[in-house]
Amino acid sequence: MEPEIRIRIADELLMFLPAARREPARRVAYDGTSTLGHLVESLGVPLPETGPMTIRGERVEPSARPEAGDEVRVEAVPRPQPVPLEPGQAAPRFLLDVHLGTLARRMRLLGLDTAYHNDMDDPALVVQANEERRVLLTQDRGLLRRRALWFGAYVRGSRPDDQLRDLLERFAPELRPWTRCTACNGPLAEVSKHEVEGGLEAGTRASYDVYGRCADCGQVYWRGAHGGHLEEIVGEAARIVAGVRAAGTGPARAAVSD
Repeated sequence: MEPEIRIRIADELLMFLPAARREPARRVAYDGTSTLGHLVESLGVPLPETGPMTIRGERVEPSARPEAGDEVRVEAVPRPQPVPLEPGQAAPRFLLDVHLGTLARRMRLLGLDTAYHNDMDDPALVVQANEERRVLLTQDRGLLRRRALWFGAYVRGSRPDDQLRDLLERFAPELRPWTRCTACNGPLAEVSKHEVEGGLEAGTRASYDVYGRCADCGQVYWRGAHGGHLEEIVGEAARIVAGVRAAGTGPARAAVSD
């Protein structure tokens, strides 16, 4: 009889398994040499989505090698999830893949440092994420399985509202609304109406007096007719983060030590 181990997968991770095999516990053939991380990924679960792993009730690393007959448990990533931060850094930096453009704009609205390109391939995304210490957000499971990637996360949901909620519940980051350009991620600075009125339409000049401008791309912003909807997004985001922190232990942050 071929050696086996028994793997129990947390309910939150069953979505990564093929629909016909989404039972929480299953027996898996074991060759005696594969690491636990390899076995879990062979089931379809990307390692960045896994939390604590145990063998016979003892905490182990993904590099551990179980023995035939072992009972393995794989939990989901804890929420809020800590992210290593540089000294003086208040919130994680993010990089989004090509399919998450609307989410990127909403994250920038909330003041989160969010890089996004609509034409960058997977290897380039990994390089930028690693060089700039950005959390790579994606719905591409293959991208999350790249060994070179320092930190990645799968974004749940097909609607931008659901994707944003998932991001906020996972990381509970510090928010600084209205401080970033939603077009390019540059910092916004308040400017006088006189400085920008030459590029405004007559109706805008007559209706608004407070303006901001991106220091990088020069885009001008004001609270227009769509401002109410944006205020709702900002208010709901603040409530989500406050709720996550109240239920947990505070901001999800892990400072980088010297």
